[in-house]
Amino acid sequence: MKILITGAAGFIGFYAVKAFLERGCTVVGIDNLSDYYNVNLKFGRLAECGIDTNSLSENERIESGTTKHYFFQKADLTDYSMLENLFSRENFDYVIHLAAQPGVRYSLRNPHTYIQSNVVGFMNILECCRHYKVKHLVYASSSSVYGMSSKTPFNEDDKTDHPISIYAATKKSNELMAHTYSHLFQLPTTGLRFFTVYGPWGRPDMAPMLFADAIASRTPIKVFNQGDMQRDFTYVKDIVEGIVRILDNIPGRAAQIPHYRIFNIGNSKPIKLMDFIWEMEIAFGMKAKLEMHPMQPGDVKVTYADTSKLQRMTGYKPQTTLKEGVGHFVKWYKRFNNC
Repeated sequence: MKILITGAAGFIGFYAVKAFLERGCTVVGIDNLSDYYNVNLKFGRLAECGIDTNSLSENERIESGTTKHYFFQKADLTDYSMLENLFSRENFDYVIHLAAQPGVRYSLRNPHTYIQSNVVGFMNILECCRHYKVKHLVYASSSSVYGMSSKTPFNEDDKTDHPISIYAATKKSNELMAHTYSHLFQLPTTGLRFFTVYGPWGRPDMAPMLFADAIASRTPIKVFNQGDMQRDFTYVKDIVEGIVRILDNIPGRAAQIPHYRIFNIGNSKPIKLMDFIWEMEIAFGMKAKLEMHPMQPGDVKVTYADTSKLQRMTGYKPQTTLKEGVGHFVKWYKRFNNC
């Protein structure tokens, strides 16, 4: 089985690559290695998979030096000609599309980047999956599509017509585009609405890394909405276990909407932001300094996933406790940052 994983140098993509290699799959990873955050973190993830980051050049396929059946290519999804050549050459069975311009707050300042990466790039993926007869496209959506919904937990049947950030709007558009391709061309697609993912090798713009940086440097943590926030913090390996389970579960004509599905994927246990900070304090063995701020534009107070649909379909159930997950993350953080 040969799988394309886009965003392979990203946080979730890195773990997905490792998980499918462990299953004995042949994996081709692509990533444009954007400088949205420090590329050294992306290089570190690639190095963990045996990719020589000193040899990277645009659109050149590199074989892993340590991991059998893994190949990486630095490439931009907005380059349709490159992508079509890749699909033609590799004959993929499955595609896991995790590449995107992330970040709610950054989308307020740089909306055009999101349209190119998240809409044009996804359109190119859909076209290639259609023409090269991919068996199943699994792609990353986001809990942000639920907007300002006050109904919790969020359920896949809830309305998602009112996104409150450009990032959320692009993810909603991905779901609509996938639905169209599933309907017109019988392309099997599954969208996964990720909730707050954390763990080792996480993104530096997300709360866990920002909290860790602040605690380690003894500077204040910026706590929004005066700390009155809840997030469905989900350990990254639990998320990837869900991806693994869903890939072989291909939506067909018998699906509620033929060839098309959407699932929430999260921990299904909302955690108070202050409780998360408390666990980080324990793991670091020091108190955090807190700096309280009002709610930021584009943020929501509570995110909480109803994952019963995914659980019924695949048996998915996260296994990592908050204490375990934060402990793993802080241990990695200290090692990576030599502190």
